[in-house]
Amino acid sequence: MTAHVSAELLARYAAGELRVDDASTWPVEAHLEACAGCRDRLGRLTPAPVLAMLDDTRAGILAIAANGPLPVRRRRLRRLVHRWATWSMLSWAVMTATAIAAAFLMDRAFPARPSLVLLLAPVAPLAGLTIAWSRHGDPAWETIAGTARAGVDLLLRRTVVVLAVVFVPLTAAGGLLGTDPALWLLPCLAFTAATLLLGGLIGVGRSAAVLGGAWVLVVVAPALVTVRLPVLVQTGSLPGWIAAAVILTGLALVRAGDHQRLSSWN
Repeated sequence: MTAHVSAELLARYAAGELRVDDASTWPVEAHLEACAGCRDRLGRLTPAPVLAMLDDTRAGILAIAANGPLPVRRRRLRRLVHRWATWSMLSWAVMTATAIAAAFLMDRAFPARPSLVLLLAPVAPLAGLTIAWSRHGDPAWETIAGTARAGVDLLLRRTVVVLAVVFVPLTAAGGLLGTDPALWLLPCLAFTAATLLLGGLIGVGRSAAVLGGAWVLVVVAPALVTVRLPVLVQTGSLPGWIAAAVILTGLALVRAGDHQRLSSWN
C-alpha cells in the first residue's frame, strides 16, 4: 500500500471491524508502521478507553524495562518456549504420561484383556492439541492470533511438540509390552491429522472432542465389554491406517490456511 489509507478503511480499522484474517488488515498495518501521518489520524479515531489502555500498557512495559533486560540464556529459553509450545501444556504432558503408565500397568496385570495402551494411543495426543491450540489454554493467544505467522507455522510447531511428548511414553510402554510400534504409531498420526483437518472448520477443541468421543464409544467401550481386541488395532488394519495417515496429513496441510481464522482456536 503506497497511498495513504482511506478515511473509510482507517475508520473501520479503528472500530475493529477488520478481522485478523481480513485481506485488508495486513496492508493497513504495514502502512501504519511507516506513515506517521496515518498514525496520527488513527490516534484521533481511536476511542478514549483504548488510548487509556495503550497508555497503561506502555507504562507497564517501561517499568519492566527499567529493571534491566533478562539474562541472555533466559531470553533464549523464553523465545524457544513461545515459538514451540505454551507453559499450559506442561500439566497435560504429566497427565498423559500418567494415563499411559496406568494403561501399561493394567496391561501387565491383565494380559488376557484388550491392550489399553493400543486402545488409548490414537486419542492420546488430542487433549494436548486442544490445549496447545486454544484461546483458553494459551494466555497469549490474542497476541499470537494477530501475527502474520499464526497459522500453519505455529500449528506445525505445536503439533510436533505434542507428538514428541506422546511418543516417548508410548514407545516405552509398547516396547515393554512387545507390541508392534506401527499399531499405536499409525493410528496416533491419523487421529492427529484428522483433528487438525476438522479443527480448521469447527475448532480444534471441538474436533478433538468429537473424534475422541467417537473412538471411545465405537471402539474402546465395546472392546472392554466384549473383552476382545478390536480389528482396528490388529496387524491386519495397518494398510488402512497407513492410507488414512497419509491422506489425512496431506489434506490437513492443504487446508492449513483454515487455522488463520479465529474460530480454529475454539
